[in-house]
Amino acid sequence: MKATAKKYNKILLLTCLSVLFSSCIKFEDAFTDSIFEDEPATNTQSEFYPFNKWLEENYLKPYNLDFRYRMQDAGSSTDYNLIPADLDKAKQIAILSKYLWFDVYKEAVNPQFLKQYGPRIIHLIGSGAYNPRLHTVVLGTAEAGIKITLYECNQMDPNRIDLLNEYYFKTMHHEFAHILHQKKTFPKEFETFSAGYYDVSYWQERTDSEAASLGFASPYGSSQPREDFVEIIANYIVRSDEWWESWKDAAAKPGVNRDGVQVSDPLDGKAIIETKIEICRKWLKESWDVDLDALRANVAERQLKIKEALAEGYEEINAYKHNE
Repeated sequence: MKATAKKYNKILLLTCLSVLFSSCIKFEDAFTDSIFEDEPATNTQSEFYPFNKWLEENYLKPYNLDFRYRMQDAGSSTDYNLIPADLDKAKQIAILSKYLWFDVYKEAVNPQFLKQYGPRIIHLIGSGAYNPRLHTVVLGTAEAGIKITLYECNQMDPNRIDLLNEYYFKTMHHEFAHILHQKKTFPKEFETFSAGYYDVSYWQERTDSEAASLGFASPYGSSQPREDFVEIIANYIVRSDEWWESWKDAAAKPGVNRDGVQVSDPLDGKAIIETKIEICRKWLKESWDVDLDALRANVAERQLKIKEALAEGYEEINAYKHNE
């Protein structure tokens, strides 16, 4: 699971407003026809048809993957208040998921890798999965190596590579790394370097500075070893050289907490991070014949061409309006 700490103050207000307005709505007017009406797959006049055909050709046929962009209650967590993904945002995520994830493994590993080991379902959710008690929001989950759920899809902004990485592409690589280590476990020595500093209930209070100084690639990575492992991999793949140099520089210094107080710890965070990256690099190569640095180089090159990838994807989708 991928989560992040996120402060929010509008939830209570919105909840109160919803209660206020609900008292003015008659019960028989409170529900309308579903926006997810069942439509025959051959209905070429449907606004969903071109996108459905594109998904069939780019996900279902080559990868045996069901890309679910119309939120399903049965497949969604009832622990959160969730909303569906916007159609246009779903198209952007589908196009860029293929470009920055599936096509990367296709080139850097082999065309069959994700078909064999990848998820069978990708499910998009428009909103984040907020936890009011912990002030956190879940960005993604991986279930039994079968299904990946991506949240906050309606916040997609293709012009912000930093947000694209934080909310989507890092999450994709994070969740896929979970799938891989669920099939072949990672070395136990990995969790010894930051032993004693994992805290599943406190990680959201740690600053980036604290997390780096303890040898983690993110505060969430400090929650437990398996999250640490996949956060190292995901951040290494999508982050720039400049980001990593800045993070390791911070890791070489004592951390500073939310109160601006320097935190004393006996660890060499920079050395630990470098060691963890090497363990991940070796594990991926020996267990999966995956070159971590080749993946990273491929992603870095593709990140420079996001606008072109989106334009090409939309052109392919729109072509189905005229071909049937």
